[in-house]
Amino acid sequence: MSCVPVIEIIEETGSTNADLVAGLRTDNPPGEGKWLVTRRQTAGRGRQGREWFDGEGNFMGSTVVALRPGDPPPASLSFIAALAVFDAVEDSLPGAARPELKWPNDVLLDGGKLSGILLEMVASHVVVGIGVNLERAPVLPDRQTAALSDQVAAPDLAHFAKVLGERFAERLKNWRDAGLGSVLRDFLRVSIHTSGSPITVHDTNGSRVTGTFAGLEETDGALRLRLADGSEHVIRAGDIT
Repeated sequence: MSCVPVIEIIEETGSTNADLVAGLRTDNPPGEGKWLVTRRQTAGRGRQGREWFDGEGNFMGSTVVALRPGDPPPASLSFIAALAVFDAVEDSLPGAARPELKWPNDVLLDGGKLSGILLEMVASHVVVGIGVNLERAPVLPDRQTAALSDQVAAPDLAHFAKVLGERFAERLKNWRDAGLGSVLRDFLRVSIHTSGSPITVHDTNGSRVTGTFAGLEETDGALRLRLADGSEHVIRAGDIT
């Protein structure tokens, strides 16, 4: 049975991730299913240390997952977060528009980045931070961005938080019950990736590797890149274009 989300909405904080991380280090830590959502965030962060747009009018929130024996690798919770955002966004869109996923955890709308996801480990817990552009999107020099309001009226924050929390709980249950392979198949089914499609990986150390998409590792969701000589390179971190 999936955990019922408990959602707290506050007016402003530095970072919902930082707040939950701090809470997990106290004598009364937040339990799994706890969501902290803010209307304004002043010190948000994205992957690889990027600053995240404060996005007043957007969704900015974090939740806690308590790891259990036998769970898939904690880093693969990024796929759960991306799929939950996909589900919640799709619920808000008319039939003609549909989000897509891009490895490792980007949610795209009309090719633009719609959300940001950040995982932080605290002992046997993972704090999952999620930002979704509901009302407006930041202007970034290196990538196209999108907001849900480009397609429809932005949903009410409390309603979107409730839907996202429920979808996350459902996806988390499947992650545990059916395993990571099932999650990755769901991810690829709604992703932009097809076998043999060209990909350039921008690694965390600044290097670039070009090849074609050869699938995802079922053990941890790493990207398999087929190089020109036919060999495969496994990518576990980086941005792709």
